[in-house]
Amino acid sequence: MNLKNEFIEFFKSKGHVQIPSAPLIPENDPSVLFNTAGMQPLIPYLMGKKHPEGKRLCDYQKCVRLTDLDSIGDKTHHTFFEMLGNWSLGDYFKQESIEYSFEFLTKVLNIPLERLAVTVFAGNKDIPRDEVSANIWRSLGIKDERIAYLGVDDNFWIAGDAGPCGGDTEIFYFRSDDPIPTQFDPHDERWVEIWNNVFMEFNKDKDGKITELPQKNVDTGMGLERVVAVLEGVTDNYETSIWQDIISKIVEISGKPYQGNETSMRIIADHIRTAVFISADNAGIKPSNTDQGYILRRLIRRAIRHAKKLGIDTTSDFMEQIALEVIKKYEDYYSEIKANKEVVLSVLKNEGIKFNRTLEKGLKEFAKLIKNLNGKVIDKDNAFKLYDTYGFPIELTEEMASENGLTVDTQGFKEKFKAHQELSRTASQGKFKGGLASGGEMETKYHTATHLLNAALKQIINKDVHQKGSNITSERMRFDFSCDHKLTDEEKREVEALVNKWIMDDLPVTMTTMDKKDAVASGAEAMFLEKYADIVNVYTIGDVSKEICGGPHVKHTGELGKFKIIKEEASSAGVRRIKAILE
Repeated sequence: MNLKNEFIEFFKSKGHVQIPSAPLIPENDPSVLFNTAGMQPLIPYLMGKKHPEGKRLCDYQKCVRLTDLDSIGDKTHHTFFEMLGNWSLGDYFKQESIEYSFEFLTKVLNIPLERLAVTVFAGNKDIPRDEVSANIWRSLGIKDERIAYLGVDDNFWIAGDAGPCGGDTEIFYFRSDDPIPTQFDPHDERWVEIWNNVFMEFNKDKDGKITELPQKNVDTGMGLERVVAVLEGVTDNYETSIWQDIISKIVEISGKPYQGNETSMRIIADHIRTAVFISADNAGIKPSNTDQGYILRRLIRRAIRHAKKLGIDTTSDFMEQIALEVIKKYEDYYSEIKANKEVVLSVLKNEGIKFNRTLEKGLKEFAKLIKNLNGKVIDKDNAFKLYDTYGFPIELTEEMASENGLTVDTQGFKEKFKAHQELSRTASQGKFKGGLASGGEMETKYHTATHLLNAALKQIINKDVHQKGSNITSERMRFDFSCDHKLTDEEKREVEALVNKWIMDDLPVTMTTMDKKDAVASGAEAMFLEKYADIVNVYTIGDVSKEICGGPHVKHTGELGKFKIIKEEASSAGVRRIKAILE
């Protein structure tokens, strides 16, 4: 069976509209490097904004999470994964949500009732115990001893410190050949969580006050990889049909069996799959020393090192061979995988060439270093030399040190290369603050300013200039665009002047909802067309700009203030970057 297709068809039969997966790289949201959950792109609609496709939605969403990077190599963790989700935006609530989940699991997937158990929110001083959900589960045949009440840490959801929030109910499956215990213990690792239904019925303000929401939402998430493992009866996710072709290719290339080499093979499979998705994203991410590019570089280089451990010739095209298996598997679901196939293969090839040039020397240098080491710590100078001279990310040095019973003076390394390293590491942990996710007044102004800048670049530089990405905080905007040359001072002055003229003209900003095909036919531009549903919002600014966009925007350009370009620089091959502020 194909779980993705089954899931979407089931929820369509319940009146849901399938929406496309949002891009892996969040647009205009620097609070995270990657979309980490299906609900992330839907936050504005969970806050009450009307979704063009209605109140019942479903999808499969591409996600990357970096919190488990050190766990990759075990049976269950992945950096890239797919999340199946269904939403109710102020439509149905707990009763239908739980009934739909139960029907899908027991009638469509034929999971026996005796293998299921659930948790519900135990309540706290502000919010009552969720007996409503517990009673719905009882009515469906879940016995009392299979219902556990857990607190805020386990069964309560809120995005950040304030905003929509609520209890959730999580569904568990008993994944073991042992006799199924009568009593459900959520801390027994044989019970695996397979689905989470979040009920957003409250709002918590910044002072901690809880009130009921006028619009109550349901947000659910089911991890595809985990559920396929359950359905196929394996305890190692990498032995499922999702990974079979990819692991078989690694076995073929290495000439070694999977058993006994699982850790390295899982890391190679996971990291190359993730690298394919990051480099295929239309944001045009290339390996680099900052932000998403740093993660991409780190994944590729770690895959190469584990290939070396398996005796694979890392100067061969082994990564491209594995990538082709990944592309074959996903190209029918995600159009950018097919469209950007050559980009993906060249990213892997070029990064492989770069790293291989120095890896041999670096490994020799590392061996020499630990042989002559006094004590158990690799100092900051040697860690920095491995990074600077041999291209070893600090994490690679830490991993190799750990394998040899050593540690690294990481703090000293960070201080030695602070500007770069702090940005990379805090970014990789998703610790940026602000961004369009917070939807403040300045972020909204900057969002509108990106549309004006895009239009001005088309007029001044070249009509074929296209936006390649943007990053907005309350202090500044960053805008990436396709361009084959460094802008001259004159070009920058003209672009700045044109944007400011349009601001002075106080042009109206209007929004129309229309069919995506009609929007494109009318000349509306979109950065990532495939991420939008069939019905889209088109924002028009006077007669200078028309773009498909999720918003939000100001009502008149006169609200923006004075636009000033601070810096123009290269972002990657064929892509330039402008940093600008509004004064």
